[in-house]
Amino acid sequence: MELDRSRTGRRNLLLASLPAKDFALLAPQLKDIVLEQGAVLQEQGERIDQVYFPHDGIVSLLAVMRQGDAIETATIGYEGAVGSFAGLGMRRAHTRAVVQVSGSASRIAASRFRKVAEESEAVCRIVVRYGEMLLIQVQQTAACNALHPVEARLSRWLLQARDRLESNNIKLTHEFLSQMLGVRRTTVTVVANMLQQAGLIRYHRDRNHRPARARGESLRMLRGHSAAHRRSHAGGGKIGALGAGY
Repeated sequence: MELDRSRTGRRNLLLASLPAKDFALLAPQLKDIVLEQGAVLQEQGERIDQVYFPHDGIVSLLAVMRQGDAIETATIGYEGAVGSFAGLGMRRAHTRAVVQVSGSASRIAASRFRKVAEESEAVCRIVVRYGEMLLIQVQQTAACNALHPVEARLSRWLLQARDRLESNNIKLTHEFLSQMLGVRRTTVTVVANMLQQAGLIRYHRDRNHRPARARGESLRMLRGHSAAHRRSHAGGGKIGALGAGY
C-alpha cells in the first residue's frame, strides 16, 4: 500500500537533516509505504535490496541464531533507517528487520540509494553517522540484556517506544515482546502485571474475537510515572529521548 507523501512529508529525521539540494536527489526515487506489523523488511544473510526511512512506527533488528531463536539487538524509528549501509556498497543484512509497531516509511531501492550516496557527501555522511549511533545502541542493548532484570529491560523498551511513537498507547503482543526480550511469553505476562501493579503501566487484552496467537495487548504508559521510571534502572542514570542514555 502506498501513502500520500504530502501527509508524511520529511518526518524522518535523517531525511529532514539533508540540505534541500541533496534531498532533491533522493526525492524522485522515494516511495511512501505502509509498514504493516509483523512485516519482514530484510532477512539476515540476504542481500539488502531496499532502504527504509520510517516516519512513524518501530522496526526491530533481530539477531537470529542457527537453531532459529532470535533476540532484538536494536530498534529503529523515525530517527533512523533500515538498510542504510547499502549506501556504502553492496551489503548483506546482519540482522532480520521486523516491523514491531505499524507505521509508515519512505522506501528506495538500495542501488539507487547507493548512486545518490556516491554523488552526495551529505547523504554519505548521514549513513556513516547513523551507523555509529546504531552501533552505540547495539552495545547498550547488549549491556542491558546481560546486566538488568527483565522488568528493567521491558521498561526500557516501552519508554523507547513511547518516545518514538509520541503516544502513551502502544498496541503490541506479549509474543512479540517475548521475542524482543529473549524470554518466554509467560515471563512477559508476569512482568507486565508487576509493572501494572506498581502503577507504571496499564494494559489490557483486545476484546475482539481473534485467534489467541494474533490477539494483541494494548499498553498505556502513565504520564506521571514514566519520567520517574527513566531514573529507576541500575546505576542511577537517566534514559533520554529514544533511550540514548541507556
